[in-house]
Amino acid sequence: MPGQGRHLFGTDDYAAALVALLPRGRVWPAADPTTTQGQVVASLAPWLKRVDNAAQALLVDAFPASAVDLLPEWEESLGLPDPCAGEAPTLQQRERQVVARLTEIGSPSPPAIAAFAAALGFGIAIEEFAPFRAGAGHVGDPLCGEAWAHAWQVLAPLYTVTTFQAGRSAAGEPLATWGNRVLECEIRERAPAHTIVIFAYLAANFLLTESGETIGLETDPDEPIAV
Repeated sequence: MPGQGRHLFGTDDYAAALVALLPRGRVWPAADPTTTQGQVVASLAPWLKRVDNAAQALLVDAFPASAVDLLPEWEESLGLPDPCAGEAPTLQQRERQVVARLTEIGSPSPPAIAAFAAALGFGIAIEEFAPFRAGAGHVGDPLCGEAWAHAWQVLAPLYTVTTFQAGRSAAGEPLATWGNRVLECEIRERAPAHTIVIFAYLAANFLLTESGETIGLETDPDEPIAV
């Protein structure tokens, strides 16, 4: 598990503190590490350090965006893990699921859905359609029929990359994950029942990292790929 908190004391400091608390006298030679008492004190010091470290990390661990030990409690309170996240979500994905649930306002409006996707780690744009109306439409506008009044489009990068980060990722996790399966699943779950959601992905010449940084590749731009 990733380490959290900043620890000021080492094992030797805790061992010295234990020795200082013991009675004085010849039958208490704990200060000598070669004695039985010294070895007992040395075996207890790492445990005290772990307890102190856990206490220091509690403030950081209490926040959903940085929770590790308390993450299962957040997930249980919110009905997670979500099936959309798959069978083995990474630590970052689990934290994002919690944050997204806590900050979700439940509105089907484009800004609310875009904000929910951003909390999950996906940068998207939403386009709404309307039937073409004589007198209201302009030259070059698509000739959308009545059915398009209930359609909307999610535009997202073809690759949304989440990289392994020391302090935020757990041992055994991949160095990078990508894909939009979670995004599609979550958006479809929240799309109003009477609407049709279309997913359009920018071509492979465009990358969006976890921090929101845009990386352009050497290939020429292509048209979005609708799904």
